[in-house]
Amino acid sequence: MNAADTSLQAPVLIIGAGMAGLTCACYLHRAGRAVRVLEAADAVGGRVRTDVTPDGFRLDHGFQILLTRYPEVQRLMDYGALQLQKFTSGAVIRLSSSRETTLRNPLRQPLLGLKAATSPIGTLADKLRLVSLAQHVSQHSHEELLARPATDTLSFLRRYGWSEQIIDTFFRPFFGGIYLDRELSTASNFFEFVFKQFVEGDAALPARGIQEIPRQLAARLPAGAVELHARVAAIEGHTVRLADGRTLEGSAVVLATDGPALRQLLPQLSADEPTAARRTTCTYFAADGRSPGRGDKLLRLNAAPGALVHNVAFPSDVAPEYAPVGQTLVSVSTHGAHGLSDEELALRLRQELATWFGAQANAWRRLGTYHIEHALPVYAAGQPVQLPLQLGEGLYRCGDWVSYPSLNAAMATGRQVAEAILG
Repeated sequence: MNAADTSLQAPVLIIGAGMAGLTCACYLHRAGRAVRVLEAADAVGGRVRTDVTPDGFRLDHGFQILLTRYPEVQRLMDYGALQLQKFTSGAVIRLSSSRETTLRNPLRQPLLGLKAATSPIGTLADKLRLVSLAQHVSQHSHEELLARPATDTLSFLRRYGWSEQIIDTFFRPFFGGIYLDRELSTASNFFEFVFKQFVEGDAALPARGIQEIPRQLAARLPAGAVELHARVAAIEGHTVRLADGRTLEGSAVVLATDGPALRQLLPQLSADEPTAARRTTCTYFAADGRSPGRGDKLLRLNAAPGALVHNVAFPSDVAPEYAPVGQTLVSVSTHGAHGLSDEELALRLRQELATWFGAQANAWRRLGTYHIEHALPVYAAGQPVQLPLQLGEGLYRCGDWVSYPSLNAAMATGRQVAEAILG
């Protein structure tokens, strides 16, 4: 047996059991390569995690949805096994005047199109531009949209001709919630890519929580291939040293971590590469009795500036297993820094929610608060669609932070690294 054969017998060491790392591991395993996934946390998923409370609420780590038209997700995931439950296409928007208006996708729900045409979020010309952009993105592939020259989203919207009214009452709360960026500074090629997802696909939740997505991938790997509580302390060549003192040898090493963690392990990397991230806080409440969302399965977006409540969802209206019978799970997102304790934030949120849903909101019980410091990488105009994935001989990286901020990018980079290793 020659040296090359011996090296191939060693597993590919993958650091991180988030979506990028698990995707990479699945493609390698499918091709017959041995893999070992090292995860510092107590479960797989990275940011895609779900906690279950003693009384049966399912709390995702931050409000998260699965966009069903993501090409990488379609390529790898078994939607039937996930038992996907779909949101209604559209949103209820609370205006600065405290008036509510509902916008439903005029292409996918044409009977509601006339109502959309007279809603107060913009002019009739604005709504026709929505239809025009929907037709445009439908004529281009995902790859073509991401490869387009980009400016920031706000500049793109203004050049397209939309009024400031619809920018402030629809685009900022809706896409600002997706980006965690109400300034709409995110690159416009990513805006077009995301717009296509909502035109052609659905927003959905797995019936038993968002973590069912990474769990499905982990279940495809051999027993023992994923090791939890395995914190990596150092990397040298194809040798990985764990915090407990063990050393592992691999045929290749894949860093499927976020940017800051990778920098700690490989401080020699260029400091010029982008690692900035956006933060969000998700506060969960329990509401007794009939759902405040009236069971319509629509997202609630707050267009009022200066509010702490940016968007509200009722996951248990969409996927009933998110809450015990007779109760509703309320998810409230606050993007960016707020400087409040969990208790102070919950009090301020209830006060704002009471003006929206009535005095009953003051009685909603706080279930948990999740501070996601690195929720999404910043993706600005001028950044490359993807940074180099190979860092050296047999050394690779993957994750959405080396591409654009989405589950699709995490999985795409994981697949591409696997393909590079397989040759």
